[in-house]
Amino acid sequence: MNRQKFIDKFMAAFFILVIIKVIGILAQLFHQSFWSVVGTLVIFIIIAFIIFIVLTRLEDKEKERNSGGRHGAGGGSFYVENSLFDRIRSKYEELAQKYIDEKDYKKAARVYMNLLRDNYRGAKTLEEGSFYNEAAVIYLKKLKNKSEAANCYEKAKQYRKAIDLYKELEQKEKVGDLYREINDAKNANTYYQMVVDDYVSNNQMGKGSLIYRKKMELPEEAQKILLKGWEENKDAFNCLNNYFANIFEVKKLDQEILELYQKTPEEKKLTYLEAMKYEFKKDEKLQSTIRNIAYEIIAEKVATHSEIVNELKHFNPNDEVILKDISRYKTGRNRMFRN
Repeated sequence: MNRQKFIDKFMAAFFILVIIKVIGILAQLFHQSFWSVVGTLVIFIIIAFIIFIVLTRLEDKEKERNSGGRHGAGGGSFYVENSLFDRIRSKYEELAQKYIDEKDYKKAARVYMNLLRDNYRGAKTLEEGSFYNEAAVIYLKKLKNKSEAANCYEKAKQYRKAIDLYKELEQKEKVGDLYREINDAKNANTYYQMVVDDYVSNNQMGKGSLIYRKKMELPEEAQKILLKGWEENKDAFNCLNNYFANIFEVKKLDQEILELYQKTPEEKKLTYLEAMKYEFKKDEKLQSTIRNIAYEIIAEKVATHSEIVNELKHFNPNDEVILKDISRYKTGRNRMFRN
């Protein structure tokens, strides 16, 4: 089939498709508003006209080639076909961008979905235009993308619909957030508790405590979970550090530091000492208690961990004498080993 015949047949098929499409659009009057159907019909007529112009120009060029002499057959029709569809697609892209520039996002989305068969770009265009409900429907029904649909419903403040989707996606914390958004504290806390349980089962005590403190407003429960992490040696240092960080009254903190130290087993005292470095800097009123604890731990451990004497400088930052004592101790120890 040569190019001229291909274009003639394509144009004939095009006119038949135009008639069928127009009838289909008019049939939508039975279940859509008059102006919605008119809008769709106008878009289609514009696109059909653009395609007709492209086909007419191609036909004229082909006639000029034929009158000029020899022309190739075989793969030529394939080239013309590809070229034709590339031009049509380019026109669709230009039309969609024109509508976007004019802030007419619904018409742009129709071009993407109906003419370019690109539902994702159609949904994104609707979302860009703040037509969140419409975008959510496309994501859900056309693209089967529950995550994007839920996000759009959330933006549209359709929280119940978003909650249902986030439940299916098992995003428990998000479900809790949205229940809280609609002032349903009971259901919010139910889902937040699920999140905490998941964190605890994965030994992420710090994250679990944040849910209790920041989202459930249960500071005492937050402290319990941190203390549990310290006692069960599950991310022990961070749990201890955060536990102390959540005690804001200096007198209470001083008492808690002392009482918790008295319950600390031998194998965890080095970790406790590390935490004391941070607490020592918080307030001068804490320093006496913390310094005594540090001295006791260092004295107990120096026989098996000689390098621990270096820790003394953290609890006597302005004492030059103790720095010299540390240096003399290390020098004397080195001589003992050499002899």
